[in-house]
Amino acid sequence: MHTRTPLFTPVLITGCMIILLSFAIRASFGVFQIPIAEEYGWLRSEFSFAIAVQNLAWGIGQPIFGALAEKIGDRKAIILGAVLYAIGLVWSGYAMSPSAMQAAEILVGFGIAGTGFGVILAVVGRAASAENRSMSLAITTAAGSAGQVLGAPFAEYLLGVMPWQSVFLVFAAIILGSIFLLPFMRAPVAPEKAAAVVEQTMGAALRKAVRDPSFGLLFIGFFSCGYQLAFITAHFPAFVTELCSPIAAGGVLHNIGVTTTSALGAVSISLIGLFNIMGTLGAGWLGNRFSKKYLLAGIYTGRTIAAALFILMPITPMSVLVFSAVMGALWLATVPLTSGLIAHLYGLRYMGTLYGLVFFSHQLGGFMGVWLGGRFYDMYGDYTLVWWIGVGVGALSALVHLPIRENRPIRAVPAE
Repeated sequence: MHTRTPLFTPVLITGCMIILLSFAIRASFGVFQIPIAEEYGWLRSEFSFAIAVQNLAWGIGQPIFGALAEKIGDRKAIILGAVLYAIGLVWSGYAMSPSAMQAAEILVGFGIAGTGFGVILAVVGRAASAENRSMSLAITTAAGSAGQVLGAPFAEYLLGVMPWQSVFLVFAAIILGSIFLLPFMRAPVAPEKAAAVVEQTMGAALRKAVRDPSFGLLFIGFFSCGYQLAFITAHFPAFVTELCSPIAAGGVLHNIGVTTTSALGAVSISLIGLFNIMGTLGAGWLGNRFSKKYLLAGIYTGRTIAAALFILMPITPMSVLVFSAVMGALWLATVPLTSGLIAHLYGLRYMGTLYGLVFFSHQLGGFMGVWLGGRFYDMYGDYTLVWWIGVGVGALSALVHLPIRENRPIRAVPAE
């Protein structure tokens, strides 16, 4: 008689808590854009470039930390990531020039890589049973969304009671505190390795993956996900604050207990995170039952339509809230499906490294979205062109997932 294994394990719960703290801090950076610019007189592109560098460093660090976790152990890799994250946050608090802030964000980016999806999802994926894996990955991803729900409003609150420099110090203490959760995360041995099958080297696994056209299509498709998410996270609070004047916003904002358009920017990021919890869990549930590649194509199509309609229609506080809810439902729903597809096609042994490589494309997109947002804003005074580029790359991603050969795994050893 088959006994169903429990879904919620210490590894899953601990992974969710670390992801939540890491992403709560990361999701709050857009809230700092206007306070820092007002104090130092920086151009929008200068702070944007710092966040863009953070995204790029995160992308570069993801496969590195994935490989480190598989070589030296997951917990050691997470500790290293948390320490780098904290150092970068402290440095951010003391940065007085754009170049200093940009240098600090390199460490922050590597810190996010060490405490984020690449390492944590690989641990959770190995710990979960086959029937629970898709849902476990979705729950862990949704924890990142919960962090987004809490992060921006919490940063907004702290900015109301202390200087922005002190907020970065508080965040550094929080991320260091996540290290104390690690005793509960006992990294399991990958099923492939435990089954006494022929061991595949990391180099061989990487060569097989990069030669597979499906891996290349996943790499290309994840670019637009990073572009859209990073652009919105970094620029949407300022975008909302400038376009929705307090007079025009009045009724809608007061009805939801928000009194300023600055707060509406933070609420919009939080609302995206709230709806993303439901969207991500739904994606995990659907991923166990339907083709992951078609689900991914549908998500990117939905994002493309939502962004196009948002720009074409008059932008009001209500349209901001509706767009945030719709985009939130599609926000990180791609992550459990993409990581699950990688595990299905290439096995679990080097899932962290392979997902890290695909995630590098995500962060290249993130770099471009954040940097172009600041650059084009300084050039043209608005974000319109950046939005339309996001619509275009979203449509491309919807198309490139369709030829993926989902039913033909190429892993050398079985995943179970």
